[in-house]
Amino acid sequence: MTKILIIDDERAIRSTLREILEYEDYAVEDIDNGIDGLNLIRKNDYDLVLCDIKMNRMDGMEVLTEGLQIKPDLPFIMISGHGTIETAVEASKKGAFDFISKPPDLNRLLITVRNALERGSLVSETKVLKRKVSKTREILGNSPAITKIHDTIERVAPTDARVLITGANGSGKELVARWLHEKSNRANNPLIEVNCAAIPSELIESELFGHEKGSFTSAVKQRIGKFEQASGGTLFLDEIGDMSLSAQAKVLRALQESRITRVGGEKEIEVNVRVLAATNKDLLKEIDAGNFRMDLYHRLSVILIHVPHLTERKNDIPIIANAFCEEICNDYGVPVKKFSDGAIEALKALPWTGNIRELRNMVERLIILSEKSITESDVNTFANPSGPAPAAAANGNGIAVTGNYDQFANFQEYKDYMERDFIKYKLEKNNWNVSKTADDIDIQRSHLYSKIEKYGLKRTD
Repeated sequence: MTKILIIDDERAIRSTLREILEYEDYAVEDIDNGIDGLNLIRKNDYDLVLCDIKMNRMDGMEVLTEGLQIKPDLPFIMISGHGTIETAVEASKKGAFDFISKPPDLNRLLITVRNALERGSLVSETKVLKRKVSKTREILGNSPAITKIHDTIERVAPTDARVLITGANGSGKELVARWLHEKSNRANNPLIEVNCAAIPSELIESELFGHEKGSFTSAVKQRIGKFEQASGGTLFLDEIGDMSLSAQAKVLRALQESRITRVGGEKEIEVNVRVLAATNKDLLKEIDAGNFRMDLYHRLSVILIHVPHLTERKNDIPIIANAFCEEICNDYGVPVKKFSDGAIEALKALPWTGNIRELRNMVERLIILSEKSITESDVNTFANPSGPAPAAAANGNGIAVTGNYDQFANFQEYKDYMERDFIKYKLEKNNWNVSKTADDIDIQRSHLYSKIEKYGLKRTD
């Protein structure tokens, strides 16, 4: 039941408010002074407080200020027999939901109470949803390389130093960036992510810096870019090695001057952004090849963090696999399955071309297809890694096959299965760069999008 606290030094007002609110099926408590009211707020969970402004012992504005320090999301409705616009404005500035005058109008009171309670519920729900959506996985493992990454994050995160994160596709670069943000002083502000490889070169500048209406053919309205969206927070430029040279020049200027200009605009806009970047390329080789600016590299690489390939830390595989297994089983609502010692050894023996991302997909597949526990046989039969399986035989063309054809009812099912697996592998290999993948497998980009939708393929990190 919804609980409401009334704080007022007039017995008649408290009694009237209690009678009205209890008639509407609210649970009501009342107290005649602010000091005792604050003690009740500390001890109990209230959904709403009605507080008088002019009271003995403690002024209602003081109660409002201290009450919101104790319970920041608790809605306060301030009431007073000496109400003025100035008082109402001051109460609003201090965080009150609303202000009503004595004697309160019945309908106005009930509508205000209902709106305040709805707002409180929405605030609570929003916080829960944000926690679910932004839940950041732990960086799992206790190998020396992972321990070093943890130590570096602890040291670097509280600063505004720029960080360049390197490593192969699927190794966990994005996770490192998220923890750098989570542990920073900017954690309460947004983390904006941009996949530079997934945005066509002709649109990357508009994506980063925004554009003004009419600046190009499809610019039908003004657009706020990622730099502005991330102001006060963190901007994560993933796969920055794929950014065009013209966009690199503008990013360099933005980093040097903390100012940007929208495409088609003239006004300079100040931005306060911490930039984190990641790449799977060797940027020093890209500099030698003329594909990346050396001055931008030095701007971005104040701190370097390298995320090792999974095959370089095979002893972390049991920890990661068991964590994924527990997470996926909980999501599916099934009992958590256990890996046998043989299954763990079989996992450690695989080539892991897709890194952590491939391991998670594999664990999910094993959970679905195996029985109560996951055995070595299950890994060899169902894992189907992107490289040749250890127990696989090779056909005349040297292509690995498992021979598990009984699962397909007809030839079309088999073709769909193989096509889905092939497209998924190519997308992951190209870090979900759809344009690059379409060129790689020689089909139109629109056709590839149709295939992705048909097979329900989704990027998982």
